[in-house]
Amino acid sequence: MTIFKTKLAALALAALFSIGSFAHAENTEHSNHQVHYRTVKVDGLDIFYREAGRKDAPTVLLLHGFPTSSHMFRNLIPALADKFHVVAPDYPGFGYSSMPTVGEFEYTFENLANVVDKFTEKVGLTKYSIYLMDYGAPVGFRLAVKHAERVETLIVQNGNAYAEGIDNEFWKPIKLYWKKRTKEQGDKLRSLLTLDATKWQYTHGVRNAETISPDTWGHVQPLLDRPGNQEIQLALFHSYGSNPPLYSNWQAYLRKHQPPTLIVWGKNDAIFPAAGAYPYKRDLKNLEFHLLDTGHFALEEDGTKIGVLIRNFLGKQLTK
Repeated sequence: MTIFKTKLAALALAALFSIGSFAHAENTEHSNHQVHYRTVKVDGLDIFYREAGRKDAPTVLLLHGFPTSSHMFRNLIPALADKFHVVAPDYPGFGYSSMPTVGEFEYTFENLANVVDKFTEKVGLTKYSIYLMDYGAPVGFRLAVKHAERVETLIVQNGNAYAEGIDNEFWKPIKLYWKKRTKEQGDKLRSLLTLDATKWQYTHGVRNAETISPDTWGHVQPLLDRPGNQEIQLALFHSYGSNPPLYSNWQAYLRKHQPPTLIVWGKNDAIFPAAGAYPYKRDLKNLEFHLLDTGHFALEEDGTKIGVLIRNFLGKQLTK
């Protein structure tokens, strides 16, 4: 009985601590941690988003990567929501947003950025920090270049803006697709859309794969497997080739506007390795730089640490 009571007390204490970091919003109905799940129309598309925190608090716009959605921020949002207004949309073709076919919507990074830009205006975001991860980087940097006056800070987590970041084995077949968009070359990339590939993205480079929840690929893979979604992803694989020519513009934005920037980068990422993190040091003066011993989806293994780093960083940079 004594052992049982001790274990029970330990569990209660652990639960208490989790409320301060990554508690699920459903358990805090009347607090700022409460996450709302909303949808707004943008150019006839239903854009799903997660939102929490006071709307008069500094806003953090969370931009997700491939092949996930705002789901990747499910724990980070309540961890920030007591002090910040946190908003995380799903791009068209991802998560719970509309998924028009490739014949109905041109899936390019320019168009994704346009939808997110209109989304921010539709939900009333006039100033924000941007969390840039994977696909979120080319979306977010387009926003930043277009609306430099709106961007208060950047949080970069395995989000690339330099040629060094895509000079690796992972990108070779995709670069061939940029040069030669054939059915044969596209079919070779379908292996990146399988369950094994999705699991690999979440588990490669982590310290302990047993700490990575299968709820991740359990959420992502059924969405990738929807009829027509592979064609959407292939279109975006090709469109990614439109990003490197813009790197010089994004770097010029960084040098000119010097947004305070936090780097929290999973250094074992085989897609966007640490080689893509270091060049930010060339262009930014107000830079906080952290390489984490984890993989591509760093939030899955080091989410608590990243949440603390973000809170401390924004606390220093924002005065509200």
